[in-house]
Amino acid sequence: MKLVTQTKPTAAPPRISANLVQIFAAYSRRYLRRRFHTVRILKSGMPPPDLSRPVVIYLNHSAWWDPLVCLRLAQIYFADRASYAPIDAVALQRYGFFKHLGFYGVEQASARGAMTFLRTTRAILGSSQNVVWLTPQARFMDVRERPLRLQRGIGELVAQIGNAIFLPLAIEYAFWTEPRPEILVSFGEPTIPRDDSPRGAQEWTEFFSDALAEVQDELAARSCRRDPTEWLIVGRGTSGVSAIYDVWRRLNARVRGKKFVADHHPEDSR
Repeated sequence: MKLVTQTKPTAAPPRISANLVQIFAAYSRRYLRRRFHTVRILKSGMPPPDLSRPVVIYLNHSAWWDPLVCLRLAQIYFADRASYAPIDAVALQRYGFFKHLGFYGVEQASARGAMTFLRTTRAILGSSQNVVWLTPQARFMDVRERPLRLQRGIGELVAQIGNAIFLPLAIEYAFWTEPRPEILVSFGEPTIPRDDSPRGAQEWTEFFSDALAEVQDELAARSCRRDPTEWLIVGRGTSGVSAIYDVWRRLNARVRGKKFVADHHPEDSR
């Protein structure tokens, strides 16, 4: 009798529409400008400039705006790469156009969903020109919640792919001196898992949890300091306190022969 060896089925990455990505990116920029004062990245938390491998960016998940922020960061720092992200399969069925933006569906809390996630992500990361953005907390969590307890799937990825860079990203939304909040972000140190590493999936998951928590803690500490010189503004939104108050401030500046700055604190305009 002839034995037939069965291989695991592969899952092809979704096809991205460059036109739809540009349209959605323009919408996202306008949306963030209307609702936030600035998007700031820590100068000490910039992404590495020489990433020659496929990249897995794993981030905390505290708010609905996270995908819009990631899209903005992707266009600034990873414009020459294709970005992908898993999403709940039910949500993807409801919003089918997300498939053309790089999202791929994953069934939640099922073995089949876990296998689909691993196969699809492995196929995406077969190219050094691709980036996968993950929120391994799998639900909205406060930025102060500890321990993070990331889902085991991120640790399983290490066994599936041996050539990717894992890069932590912390995002926080904070009110400083303006009526609208700031978006604060910082990347951490990249990790390239070695083939001879003795860590298992659970150990890698704990390692990534600790690495992300460290970046979050540093971001929170810098946020408390509110020192504009420590940040690079990569997106600017609406400034000013209120329409009536800003009219008075504008007239006052004109009378005094000074330039009107809408920011409540002038150093925020730099």
